[in-house]
Amino acid sequence: MKLNSSAVTHVMGDTQVMVSADSAVFSGLVRSNETAAFIVDCLKEETTKEKIVDAMLEKYDAPRDVIEEDVEAILTKLRGIGLLDE
Repeated sequence: MKLNSSAVTHVMGDTQVMVSADSAVFSGLVRSNETAAFIVDCLKEETTKEKIVDAMLEKYDAPRDVIEEDVEAILTKLRGIGLLDE
């Protein structure tokens, strides 16, 4: 899976913002906290849910099941707005 090629991200302070360059895909603005931004950044390259979870385990001190839930929540939101290519 990978972030849709129409997605454009930019960091402003502690927040990552994302828009779609193709309004047919998504018309709006997504603001991400540090954790969600990390997941989005992982999705800029072809990857899997498992690879994202493993990368987060290296960076964050949290139980695997919590990280898996966080990753799935972000992936579900990105799917819902059409910004995740699978």
